[in-house]
Amino acid sequence: MTEQQHDEQRQRNSRRRFLKYSGAAIGGAVVTGVIAGCTKDSNKGTTPAPAETKPAADYNEAPMFFNQSQLQITEAAVERIFPKDDNGPGAAELAVAFYIDHQLAGQFGSNVREYRIGPFGHAEATQGDYASIQRHELFTMGLQALDDEANKKYNKGFIDVGDTEKDAILTAMQKGEIQVVTGVTGRTFFNLLRSMTMEGVYCDPVYGGNKNMAGWKMKKYPGNQMSYTNMIEKDEFIVMEPRSLHDHFAH
Repeated sequence: MTEQQHDEQRQRNSRRRFLKYSGAAIGGAVVTGVIAGCTKDSNKGTTPAPAETKPAADYNEAPMFFNQSQLQITEAAVERIFPKDDNGPGAAELAVAFYIDHQLAGQFGSNVREYRIGPFGHAEATQGDYASIQRHELFTMGLQALDDEANKKYNKGFIDVGDTEKDAILTAMQKGEIQVVTGVTGRTFFNLLRSMTMEGVYCDPVYGGNKNMAGWKMKKYPGNQMSYTNMIEKDEFIVMEPRSLHDHFAH
């Protein structure tokens, strides 16, 4: 064997030893970490318990856009669209008003992602309602129109009239008999109100509605589960405790 061949052999042996011992060292570090983790779990009391996290049901339940009066009118209106009954809570208890508030405070409320050049209104029958005002403006004007109509007909604010009176005002809105602003009837506002009400009933609680995930529980909807592998092949319907996106956040 030549001297050059000896050198090449020594280099190969050197690389083998490096890979062998570095691999052992890395493997040892991994195993040590696992053992250390197991030791901490087995020696209860040696590490402080993690602080109790706020449940997903109460996440972000604070007004961002509405004033107190607007929040109350919204809560009263959505409760008539999705009222409490024997099946479960209504929209007020599900914090739907907070969901609507949060949506109007963000890009949705300002129509940020939408084409905003005219013609507005009903240029063609197939184009639907296309208002020049933004959603948060439409909504606040609609709330004011509800309150004004209640005061005009019953000498009370919307939140103070009875359920029958609230239903009558909302029905008039739905039919377009009440004008919210020049060129925009109550039908446009009502359709937005109803759509956002249903979104708030069944949204993930991180968005402000569906408090206690009760909307999901009424439908036996599992929410955001991490996996279904242990039950995917089962024939029977399995009721699971629903989980929110908030349950997967790093605490």
